[in-house]
Amino acid sequence: MKHLGVLMATALAILCGTIPARADDLQRILDAGTLRAGVCLTAEPAGYRDGENIPRGYDVDMAGLLAEGLGVKLELVEVTGPTRMPQLLSGAIDVIICNITATPERAKSIDFSFPYLRTGIKLLVQRNAGIAGFDDIGADRSLIVGRGTTGEAMAKARAPEAGFIYVENPGDAILLLRQGEADAYVEDSLAIDYIAKAYPDLLEALPEVYSSDAICFGIRKGNPDFLRWLDLFASIYVSSGKYAEIYGKWWGEPPPALTPVW
Repeated sequence: MKHLGVLMATALAILCGTIPARADDLQRILDAGTLRAGVCLTAEPAGYRDGENIPRGYDVDMAGLLAEGLGVKLELVEVTGPTRMPQLLSGAIDVIICNITATPERAKSIDFSFPYLRTGIKLLVQRNAGIAGFDDIGADRSLIVGRGTTGEAMAKARAPEAGFIYVENPGDAILLLRQGEADAYVEDSLAIDYIAKAYPDLLEALPEVYSSDAICFGIRKGNPDFLRWLDLFASIYVSSGKYAEIYGKWWGEPPPALTPVW
């Protein structure tokens, strides 16, 4: 198997040689020699800081592969769920690589590439709490949600009477659950399953997956060359076996299925 960077360099040469140059972010990034990637660093193993404060995780690896494929330097910019789209639209970053789900509502403001990961909404609950799903989370229950997430939207639709506790990151959710200050947490399966494995005596990941969500690169609208390049990158990433390799590195199991387009 060829190195992914070699494959992407070849693809980039083909792309740039066959499509007329446009004044979009792809050319600007190539000219600047730097990719500014917005990553979240508070959700292990997707993105976090290690004991030496060095960014690590699946999305950090993805940012490195993107920069390598483009042949430019990588500049990591820390973002959060609520700030990732504003920072992109303000020009502070070139691409969101922060476990962002492509949704029709978000696509009104930004463009999404083909997916490089797939996940789904799940519930994490206190063991022996008598919660088997959203139907058991009523006015007498407290539910942790991340502001501006797909989990928040689902919680409002499926458990509107619950007492919502808003957090900025999964670390805050873990603390609240460990202290017994909340009954459940709604988030994507990548975070829920990881947390449940870390605290098996206290917390339980319910088996039902309530959605099938594509995790994609997010960029500003009006950049067709950059979007096409990212689509090609994502497709080669999956078909080359790199997807299975890097997912296995961080979660220790085969990844959810993705179908490459190219």
